[in-house]
Amino acid sequence: MPFVSFATCTERKVGKMPSRGTGPVTQDWAPVVIQKRSPKASEARDPKAVNAALRAGVGVQVTKKREGGTNKKGPATAIDARKLDQETEPVTFEKVASEVRHAIQKARLEKKWTQAELAKNINEPPKVVQEYESGKAIPNQQIFAKMERVLGVKLRGKLK
Repeated sequence: MPFVSFATCTERKVGKMPSRGTGPVTQDWAPVVIQKRSPKASEARDPKAVNAALRAGVGVQVTKKREGGTNKKGPATAIDARKLDQETEPVTFEKVASEVRHAIQKARLEKKWTQAELAKNINEPPKVVQEYESGKAIPNQQIFAKMERVLGVKLRGKLK
């Protein structure tokens, strides 16, 4: 193998060096902390850390996650909370109409499904189907859309 010098392998065009600003070059003497890191989420939730922050006078907000780490859906209220606060008289919620209840039951029985099987097909808990068929549920358009798709029946708008 022939000898190749290092200089021939790394030939580069030598150009003009970039110029720095005028004036003396100074060094930054500010200390640099290399291993400083922010606390992990689990460390920040530690009761000791919360108490230390409270003693130091730092504003601390502690909230619990609802339904955290589970595959549950949060509360699906279709009513605006601000409207509820501004209401002065008792609020009554719209319930599922009797025609819709009977249409759901009839379509489910035609397919020979139980309430649990219908719930499984629309990815909802069985209690949701029970509430819709008993008329106790507050109408949710997303659930109606799922039921319409699975059952093949129109539930919204004018029922024929």
